[in-house]
Amino acid sequence: MSHLLRIPLLALLLTATLALQAQGLQAQEIDFPELTGRVVDRAELLDPATETRLSERLAAHEEATTEQLVVATLPDLQGVTIEEYGYQLGRHWGIGQEEKDNGALLIVAPNERKVRIEVGYGLEGRLTDAQSSAIINQTLTPAFREGDYARGISEGVAAMIRVLGGEPMDTRATSGTTSGITSGTPADEQGPQGPASILFFVMFVIVMSLVRGGRGGLLAGLLLGGALGGGSRGGGGFGDGGGFGGGGGGFGGGGASGGW
Repeated sequence: MSHLLRIPLLALLLTATLALQAQGLQAQEIDFPELTGRVVDRAELLDPATETRLSERLAAHEEATTEQLVVATLPDLQGVTIEEYGYQLGRHWGIGQEEKDNGALLIVAPNERKVRIEVGYGLEGRLTDAQSSAIINQTLTPAFREGDYARGISEGVAAMIRVLGGEPMDTRATSGTTSGITSGTPADEQGPQGPASILFFVMFVIVMSLVRGGRGGLLAGLLLGGALGGGSRGGGGFGDGGGFGGGGGGFGGGGASGGW
């Protein structure tokens, strides 16, 4: 390959690399709260006694089953949907055991009037999307409409534990008018789409061309490595000082959301 052709190809590769790095940074813009315990009440919806009771109940459930459930209340969703926030938060905290993916989150965002049950891979067979939606519609949102967040969250947690214990909710009683069942893999886990897929294709062609060009191939490899590194997510370091922490559980977007 001539030097005259290699220069514009390198420029295209650099452009694609920067675009992918920007895309990776955009996905990391959410400022997640610290995992300080089984109840992270950042929106200050719970009185101390209720928070203590919830924490003790969740700890007892984890001790008996190894399943890790966490409640998170948020002052705001930082401009993203509660589905995206919940999925990313579950991954960031690593709720559940890594080998079992047996974690779940109950997320409440009062300012946006949104609630979500985010379910790890390993619990999706019992805490299904339909069951999560039933808990939201029959237990959580009725209490939230009355402004009773403590009761709604407490009863919602109790319902989640019952369902996981083999006592499913009656999904026929769910109206389905305020909660949308959402499941499957979020967009950022489905592979490159739209402009991103074009960038990957361009990068592939450029790299294949430059690999045949000696030193140009080395530079292409360095740039490609930078692109892949720029979009990576750091692992969580939770429970500093021996406190509560996630076990590295995985999430794929299973669960349900609702509003009131």
